[in-house]
Amino acid sequence: MKNKSNLPFERHNYILMIVGIFTIAIGFIIMTIDQQDYGFGFLGLTLGPMIVLIGFIIEFFAIFSKSKQ
Repeated sequence: MKNKSNLPFERHNYILMIVGIFTIAIGFIIMTIDQQDYGFGFLGLTLGPMIVLIGFIIEFFAIFSKSKQ
């Protein structure tokens, strides 16, 4: 008989969640290092938000992915 944990997710879900959180944080950091006034440069308007969006996609995938067993 397999030991069932009381945790709602499995190990790979939590790892993906941590990766998603770090990706979102990196996106916000990239937005803050933009040298243009009020963040209107490439980093603040394009690259940073795209990385944040990728982080949220990773988070949704981590929540909805299921085990193959």
